[in-house]
Amino acid sequence: MFNRKAHSTDLRLFLPEVIWLGTKHFDLAREMSDRVTGEAQQWQTYLNALALLSFEQWLSDRLPDRAINRDDCPIGYLRVGEFKFWAIATEHLLDELVNIPQNAIDKPERAAHFYVLLEVLEEEEKVILRGFLRYDELVNYRLRFNFKLREGCYQLPLSLFDSEPNHLLLYCHVLQAAAIPLPVAPPEEKLPEYLKETRTKLSQWLQGVFDEAWQAIDRLSDSEFDLAFSTRNVEEGAKRGKLIDLGMQLGNQTFALLVNVTQEAEEKLGILIQLHPTGKERYLPPHLKLTLLSKAGKTLQEVTSRSEDNYIQLKRFKGEPGKRFSIEVSLGDVSVREDFEF
Repeated sequence: MFNRKAHSTDLRLFLPEVIWLGTKHFDLAREMSDRVTGEAQQWQTYLNALALLSFEQWLSDRLPDRAINRDDCPIGYLRVGEFKFWAIATEHLLDELVNIPQNAIDKPERAAHFYVLLEVLEEEEKVILRGFLRYDELVNYRLRFNFKLREGCYQLPLSLFDSEPNHLLLYCHVLQAAAIPLPVAPPEEKLPEYLKETRTKLSQWLQGVFDEAWQAIDRLSDSEFDLAFSTRNVEEGAKRGKLIDLGMQLGNQTFALLVNVTQEAEEKLGILIQLHPTGKERYLPPHLKLTLLSKAGKTLQEVTSRSEDNYIQLKRFKGEPGKRFSIEVSLGDVSVREDFEF
């Protein structure tokens, strides 16, 4: 197999693989970043998009006979045939440490065969391919060196990454994807019929039909939780709230997920979603995320709380009856998801 150790005399350290960015990369990256809210989140999405688009171009130029797909993937993921790639975007490698989210390794639906490190130099209009790591090697390194989690990410030394991009291309030519086994989601348990349907049908709200889990706003406001929001900021239509608990990570603090449904033209429904603190808490904890996901799990919108936000809100969106989406509330590696149908 390959000699993974890099030496100071290795010419590749002085001649890195450079991918030049063009107008189409910047325009599409801005379009992708506009789908999320929050300055920090938009900037990171912008960097992720530049890394992904440049890596897609690099692969396409070198594997012209392979189908490359990113349509149904979160920003950062690519499929090339049966192989899955995860593009790690970074602005610099001054400390020679690479952050990989725990979810990108442990969640079966997000794990990739190869993790590719790309340094995005936006002002210089270029991306540098710094190296890659196979999934099976990454897991072995994690066990051997007992990497610790920091803000939901594992920190790996840059020296563990293979700096020879031709090795990555060779893997694509000679390996089968099954040679690098990925985690598999456990089979779903067979549930009674009355437990299978957990999706909230919002069109029924306009007919006055509500699930017991979703309470009237005034009931939540009059309860011990003393919600820190005013319904004057919410449009007319059907309004309901639900308490979300992220467990011990936040000392069992609960949050109120507020959903407002309105009837729109052309038989569409308009949706407005907010997340608020409850009880005596005036502000949400920082870095709490509220995410809108497509039926396929693709991130459509995302907003992250700052240090003194008393609520966060997704941009209002519309959909046709029968279309499905999900809302996820997350902090670090802990998350709660609610599934909906327009």
